[in-house]
Amino acid sequence: MKISRPRGTRDFLPEDTRRRRNVENILRKVVKNWGFSEIITPTFETLELFTLKSGEGIVGELYNFTDKGDREMTLRPELTAPVMRMYVNEMQANQRPLKLFYFENCFRYERPQKGRFREFWQFGVELIGSNRPDADAEVIALASEMLKAAGIKGSLHVNHLGVIRHLLSILEAEQQSRIMRLVDKKDDTGLVDYLEEIDAPGHLRLKLIELISLTGEGVIGKARQMIGDIPELDEYQELLDLLDAYGVEYTIDFGIARGLDYYTGMVFEIYAEGLGAQNQVCGGGSYQLIRLFGGGDVPSTGFGLGFDRIMEICGVEPDDDRPVVIIARDSARLKAIEAATRLRPYMPVYVDLMKRNFKAQLSYANHIGAHYVVMIGEKEVEAGKVTLRDMDSGEQELLKLEEVIERIGN
Repeated sequence: MKISRPRGTRDFLPEDTRRRRNVENILRKVVKNWGFSEIITPTFETLELFTLKSGEGIVGELYNFTDKGDREMTLRPELTAPVMRMYVNEMQANQRPLKLFYFENCFRYERPQKGRFREFWQFGVELIGSNRPDADAEVIALASEMLKAAGIKGSLHVNHLGVIRHLLSILEAEQQSRIMRLVDKKDDTGLVDYLEEIDAPGHLRLKLIELISLTGEGVIGKARQMIGDIPELDEYQELLDLLDAYGVEYTIDFGIARGLDYYTGMVFEIYAEGLGAQNQVCGGGSYQLIRLFGGGDVPSTGFGLGFDRIMEICGVEPDDDRPVVIIARDSARLKAIEAATRLRPYMPVYVDLMKRNFKAQLSYANHIGAHYVVMIGEKEVEAGKVTLRDMDSGEQELLKLEEVIERIGN
């Protein structure tokens, strides 16, 4: 009986995996060079962790289940909540700021479509313990640097939610939340209708519609004229000055909302070229979640990269790790194993496992794209050497194994 893989999941063949691991390692190197440390959280968590963060409505999107102890559990749909839970459980005594990153698979029960799967991978960063624009700027600059290292060309849009929240402060909390979600979805018609429904003051409607349309250079000044000289605009300007110091290109965009209540200040999104309408590859901001899970009033800043979308347009080619194949006469099979054992600390090495003849072994080396073959026959055994052949040029030379390592070892 043939069993297919579950809907919304993928198998990654060797070439796919090699390419993904290469990009993953590039991203890891960048984030480690910025002083972030990797963490790992459980693949499944208590269901309450995510309903506390996102509300009961999220349950329909989850792979949730009741375990044998009658506990409500779920496969993780994202990593921010687990990291905050980890902080409360394990890390509250640590020196701040904590600079953490993760690369893990996540699960959402939704209709699979292009670029969206039920199992997907997320590369994310969380900086815990600083409410300074310096932390926000570092996180944004890091996201930009990671995408650049992966060969992604994107457009970075930055906002500060404190400005729009200041404007909406005369409304009830639930009304503010609904408006933020509509702004996040770019639902201009729905926003106008909702403002009419709640009978929002006319001056607020006009200022809100004008504010969320502000984008590009010089709009901080326009926002000051519209709302006044508020501290949130000073923080916004300080953030932009820091981004300038990092050399990050950005667009000021008062229409970026990230419509979740726990975002408190800076928010940003990065849109990549080559993905069509669903082109957001990174999003994040500053937020308050730790107190929701039983910790203190600790600020955090973070982002998540959509790794699967990145792989669709990534401009990075896999490392050239073409293998070395040892070809041996039957009488030298044991010598081939000894040679492979000595070479493997320096390079990927194949030895024949099928007891093929010499010609068939050479054909196999061609088939798998070997860069070199190391040939061992009676002549080589007598000389205590091996014959190294470059499969691209056809040139070959009788060498000691130490010379082979020196010549082609990584």
